[in-house]
Amino acid sequence: MTAMRAGLLYDALTDAAAAVGSDPFDAHVAAAVLALAAGEAEREGVDLAERSGLDGADHAALARCLFGGFGLAGAGGAVLAVGVQEQTLRDILWMNSSGATRFEALLARMIARRAMRPHHLWQDLGLGNRAELSEVMRRHFPRLARRNEQDMKWKKFFYRMMCSDEGFTLCAAPVCSECDDFDQCFGSEDGEALLARMAHARPAFAPVAQGGMA
Repeated sequence: MTAMRAGLLYDALTDAAAAVGSDPFDAHVAAAVLALAAGEAEREGVDLAERSGLDGADHAALARCLFGGFGLAGAGGAVLAVGVQEQTLRDILWMNSSGATRFEALLARMIARRAMRPHHLWQDLGLGNRAELSEVMRRHFPRLARRNEQDMKWKKFFYRMMCSDEGFTLCAAPVCSECDDFDQCFGSEDGEALLARMAHARPAFAPVAQGGMA
């Protein structure tokens, strides 16, 4: 998918959402994820589900929730494999959703899949900055937002939650301020929005860390 096509997809989705009176912020978030995921899927030769975390039925449900039924080409019937780590994160997000709505279930699936990508989470969601991700969490997963009152990087925070659920100890430091890796968990999350980079037609830049929940 070319940069222009990804941008046009984002615009088409947000226009469709506006036409039916959907919440503009939620529509922006979902459209950003889908546009970035679609661009990656086409470039990498995989099904859209592999990058969005939504199967065909989920994509159709999201279209009904926000976009007046406006659908995505390529959001077909691929069987979506979900690993243990991703499923655990889906469950954590869903159990801490604000209203247990259909949209929040779909959002949890998208966040869990995009959290497996290698950049800062706000970047891998296609958002403009970390503040937008913080707003997503406050709106839809407020209990998690409150638990992350120290403003830990969201992927690090999710990993800590998953380790806690499984009975593991994340690190040996008694408090974060005494940890040698403090900046890795709490440092700045600066960077360029991936949709903006795609729109500028530049190649993907080196990720902040390789693989999974870094």
